[in-house]
Amino acid sequence: MDKKKVISDFPKSFYKGKKVFVRVDFNVPINVETDSIREDYRIRRAIPTIDFLMDAGAKVILGSHLGRPKGKTVKSLSLQIVSRRLSELIDKDVVFVEDFIGSNLADELDSLPNSSVVMLENLRFHKEETENDEAFSSSLASLADVYVNEAFGTSHRAHCSTHGMTKDFVDKISGFLVDKELSFVSKMMRKPEHPFLVIIGGSKIKDKISALGNLLESADKILVGGGAAYTFLKANGINIGNSIYEDEMLDWVQNVYKKYKDKIVLPIDHVISKTLDRTSQSLISNVDIPDNHMALDIGPKTIELFNSIIKGPGYIFWNGPMGVFEFEQYSSGTIHVARAVALATWRGATSVVGGGETIAAIRKAEVLESEISHMSTGGGALLEYLGGGSLPGIEILD
Repeated sequence: MDKKKVISDFPKSFYKGKKVFVRVDFNVPINVETDSIREDYRIRRAIPTIDFLMDAGAKVILGSHLGRPKGKTVKSLSLQIVSRRLSELIDKDVVFVEDFIGSNLADELDSLPNSSVVMLENLRFHKEETENDEAFSSSLASLADVYVNEAFGTSHRAHCSTHGMTKDFVDKISGFLVDKELSFVSKMMRKPEHPFLVIIGGSKIKDKISALGNLLESADKILVGGGAAYTFLKANGINIGNSIYEDEMLDWVQNVYKKYKDKIVLPIDHVISKTLDRTSQSLISNVDIPDNHMALDIGPKTIELFNSIIKGPGYIFWNGPMGVFEFEQYSSGTIHVARAVALATWRGATSVVGGGETIAAIRKAEVLESEISHMSTGGGALLEYLGGGSLPGIEILD
């Protein structure tokens, strides 16, 4: 993918007095019971772009989605709580706008002072957003003079705010975060440093099939943990008990393992239990898992094996936890992998961590952001790009 223009390619004088629509990804986890944001990482990552535009004297209009309201107004998915948090982070009042379609908002924005920040209500409260509706796109575009994409995580969707509205702009630019995402991922796709290590976890292979297909060719080693590992183990004739696996992926996995056997490293022991709950008794099992038991984390021998491979320098890409890390008794594998990746980074490796669950795992392991080269905010978009798929929200940028 060609290099895209970034906001700093223009002098700050270019933005002064202009209305700049910034598509951000503020799809953050909300604790409904306490009316609070559980993790504001995605908000913080957009602040350098917002700060730059404010310093330049632009009027910043932020558009995002939250959750899956499916075209309906859902109070618990309002972005007002995000607006309040952003206001705290940038130490400035953020104007929150509920009604931004069919109103005279464009005129009201003209009357705001330069460096104002405006946040629109959840774009997906309107079904037209995900339908890439032309009239809705034009309404959004009428609010601004310049378009900025700072939402890599939604760039694989051809929605109004990521694609449709851009046709009405002369200047379509990437924000600092999107520019950084593309820089790291492009390097991984084109010319990663070797040894190139890929760590795959999470529950499903199906979502990662295209990305895996590409990465298998260039990677030196691929460590497979989490639910994904048990499809591989079952395909190899290992008894996996009641562990999750993907029946429809067995043939693909069998062929892949046959071709790349020397590269793929699978768990050699597991933390198992009969049930999945916080109080269930857990045991350590060797490679074969007894009937009526399920694997919920990689075992101590596998941790030792994986740690012996996760070393710098080189390039490391990690997507997906090693087990049900949300439960304390099944978090050890994920925590050890997170700390091993951090240590490898200190030893000179370039580390890229992708996917919301993986970032949550980094937090649980008490690994600092500075100990990872890049933490990608894009889950589906990242895997789509790695798999060779198109990213409509990126392709339309200058």
